[in-house]
Amino acid sequence: MAKFFVKETNYLSQRNKGLFTSQTIYQGEEILKCTGKEFSLEEAIAKGELESNVLQVAEKGYIDFEEPGVLVNHSCNPNAGITKSLMLIAIRDISTGEEITFDYSTTMDEDYWTMKCSCGEKTCRKRVKDFKYVPKELQEKYLQLGIVQAFIEKKYKIPF
Repeated sequence: MAKFFVKETNYLSQRNKGLFTSQTIYQGEEILKCTGKEFSLEEAIAKGELESNVLQVAEKGYIDFEEPGVLVNHSCNPNAGITKSLMLIAIRDISTGEEITFDYSTTMDEDYWTMKCSCGEKTCRKRVKDFKYVPKELQEKYLQLGIVQAFIEKKYKIPF
C-alpha cells in the first residue's frame, strides 16, 4: 500500500497539489526517493522557472524533480526532510491524512532562486531562500536531523 496520495491544496502555488499520507508515517521512516534528470544551474535557468522543478543536489548540480516527489510542498515547519542519499524521510510522526512537507531551504545554496512562502505556519519566514538565511537554531536542528544536503552541510557544520 502506498504511504501517500495526491490531493488538491489551498496554496497559491502554481501546482495546487500536494502529497498527503494514506497511513501514519513514523519519525525516521522513508517516504520516497527523490529522482530526476541531472543538469547544471545554467541548464535550469535556460529551461525557465515554469518549465523546471529544480532540486539542488550538489554545489553546481541539480535534478529536475519528478513525480511524486515534485508534489511535496514547502513548509517553514516541515514534517519531512531530504537526506544526503536523496531519500525523503519523516522527521516527526506524520498522521494519516496530513500533508507531507519539507523545508526547501535545506537543499538551496546558490543565491539565485527565492519564492514567496504561503505555508501559513506561525514560524513562516515569508520567503524561501538559501540555507544560510535560515535562523541559526533551525539550521542546527536540520543539521542534527541529517536533512541538509552534503554540499551545504560542509559550509555550516557545527560541533555537537
